[in-house]
Amino acid sequence: MADKELALIVGAGEGLSASLARICASQGMDVALAARNPDKLAALCEETGANAYACDVADGASVDALFDAVTGAQGVPNLVVYNPSARVRGPITDLDRDAVKDAVLITAWGGFVVAQKAAQLMVERGSGAIFFTGASAGVKGYANSSVFAMGKFGLRGLAQALARELHPQNIHIGHFVIDGGIVKKSGDDRAAARGEDGMLDPDAIAETYMHLYRQHRSSWTWEIEVRPWVENF
Repeated sequence: MADKELALIVGAGEGLSASLARICASQGMDVALAARNPDKLAALCEETGANAYACDVADGASVDALFDAVTGAQGVPNLVVYNPSARVRGPITDLDRDAVKDAVLITAWGGFVVAQKAAQLMVERGSGAIFFTGASAGVKGYANSSVFAMGKFGLRGLAQALARELHPQNIHIGHFVIDGGIVKKSGDDRAAARGEDGMLDPDAIAETYMHLYRQHRSSWTWEIEVRPWVENF
């Protein structure tokens, strides 16, 4: 169990998280996947050899249970990736407060709890990496998207603070600004409309995550933006 690196991908499903699971497995890593409904991960687990766990990131006790289960079955993760996010669109005058609270809990607060649990284990061991999946909304707030901006700005602030706090303790923090739409592997009409390479390929994004994970600590990157070559800045 301790001989192989372990990647824990929180908020797993199809798309980017599936690409991350595949690239980690291809590099000889053990993989753990967490989702509110782990049953949907059966095919991906069969493909990658991953283990699936149930977790609701808006519930701190559920996150605690996830880390207890993963460490008990597979060991302390070397890499933890936080993917979950939630959107509530609309003008601020019309937004439901409870829905806004739930969305921010998933996008930002859940990132804090997962990072806290990962950091407690990694600091004790003296190594590890915690990566956060951000978005354009984490650096630029859009009209009628205040809730997503709050969540992603909060997540980015968390990552920036943790990089300053944990890099000197040999814990690599990475924040990824995904600036553009991600192609769905099952077919995506939007991709065809935008032309060749007009949307982000999830496999290409996953390669960037792995590049940061393999960086030498003398030149760690804490944040990187990825966008299609035709995407507006």
